[in-house]
Amino acid sequence: MPTDELVCSRKACRDAATRAVLWRNPRIHDESRRKVWLACAEHEEVLREHLAIRGFPVTTCALDEIPDDAG
Repeated sequence: MPTDELVCSRKACRDAATRAVLWRNPRIHDESRRKVWLACAEHEEVLREHLAIRGFPVTTCALDEIPDDAG
């Protein structure tokens, strides 16, 4: 999918995504599984903090750096 069609995952946000938030729930997923939320510049930190507060391993990266095994 072209990056200009990617939209932020924050509820009610329709802005273009510029970053990826990679995370997993360690109670459910082993280390090989990572989920991806997309984030606009305004919501990257909000989404990352939402997951980190819950104790989920979380990192962020540019859209073109999303690992093939994420999803």
